[in-house]
Amino acid sequence: MFISTKYRSTEQEIMDDFFMTGDMLRNTLDQIALINNRLGGNKVTLDGLHHLLQNKHKETPISIIDLGCGSGDLLRIIADYGRKNNFNFKLTGIDANEYTVNYARECSTGFPEISYLQMNVLSDAFSELTFDIVLATLMLHHFKNEDIEILLNQLASQAGTGIIINDLHRSKTAFYLFKLISLFISNPMVCKDGAISVLRGFKKRELITISKKIQGTVSSIQWKWAFRYQWIIKKVCV
Repeated sequence: MFISTKYRSTEQEIMDDFFMTGDMLRNTLDQIALINNRLGGNKVTLDGLHHLLQNKHKETPISIIDLGCGSGDLLRIIADYGRKNNFNFKLTGIDANEYTVNYARECSTGFPEISYLQMNVLSDAFSELTFDIVLATLMLHHFKNEDIEILLNQLASQAGTGIIINDLHRSKTAFYLFKLISLFISNPMVCKDGAISVLRGFKKRELITISKKIQGTVSSIQWKWAFRYQWIIKKVCV
């Protein structure tokens, strides 16, 4: 099967249905968390967070939101990181799917520093929120090109410190490697959405072009294993 990665795919994922519920969704969220953990995806975000937390006073509350939080697995990892390093974190997971938010709450008992909101990031209600750091892990590729610049400028205006984006490198190698891994995955939703996600991912030059249009920030964009881009957007003090 010939695949072109010249342009981002516009094909929708099953996950894009914000009203989806049920065991298949739960299993998919669990599988995504497992894949992120085993392939080092969570480390990409944690390393970015460590960078933005430099020179932060540990006794000062630091608000962090995770967009498209899924089951909340990343927030629980960050909560553990905060506890081990004596940070005073206030963590909030945002997801547009109410069923997903309820599942994240169910999975996060024992983490009082984490709360969840069912909210669309394109809504007026979300635009009124403020926070120190925003995380977007495997979330940005769900948006159309024309919406990404608008969203990131909005997030930059809401964030006091910066934004950490962890998303996929669109490449033929990444696509075919995922198709190979899919042979060992029984969940059809993970297999279908995962392949589409790669094709909705980014080339570095695309991220650089967008970064130049985000007001009042400086960016660092680095390739990371496994076929990820770590994009740290830091607010500039003026």
